[in-house]
Amino acid sequence: MRLVLIGPPGAGKGTQAAVLSERLGVPHISTGDLFREHVTRRTPLGREARHYLDTGELVPDHVTSGMVRERLAQPDARHGFLLDGFPRTVPQARELATMLGAAGSALDAVLEFTAPEEVVVARLLGRGRPDDTEEVIRHRQRVYHRRTAPLLAHYKAILLTVDAVGPVEEITARAVEGLSDAERRAG
Repeated sequence: MRLVLIGPPGAGKGTQAAVLSERLGVPHISTGDLFREHVTRRTPLGREARHYLDTGELVPDHVTSGMVRERLAQPDARHGFLLDGFPRTVPQARELATMLGAAGSALDAVLEFTAPEEVVVARLLGRGRPDDTEEVIRHRQRVYHRRTAPLLAHYKAILLTVDAVGPVEEITARAVEGLSDAERRAG
């Protein structure tokens, strides 16, 4: 399966990505991990990304897309993957469609993990990080929803919404059930 995972900070997307990756037998590809790997290895893309990261600016699409393109070309991603952190915008979604189309494939589904704001605020406050104040967390939630709304509309035809409240196993079961239902409808 070729999947994109979307969800607000605190929805448990990273946890679900790890569990689903193992369950589906496909790699979990996180843009955060890609950035760290490229910066550590001092690749040309990593050096360019580091410049933006060091100045607090967003890494440009062409750098992020380049890292994702390289990663998707690796043998373990040939038959499927879980993308976490990319795409974040409609232009990035179009770039991903172009990458996959060139390889003769397409996304199977986009999983959107949702949870009420109060739940994600409580989860993030519970982490105890100094930069996780309630005000900052709520601001991140607003930014996420504003930036993600166009992406969700773009993926409407393959979007599966998963309730991300409850034990990890229950959330995973909801995601797998949604994917199974989508496969039955498509097949």
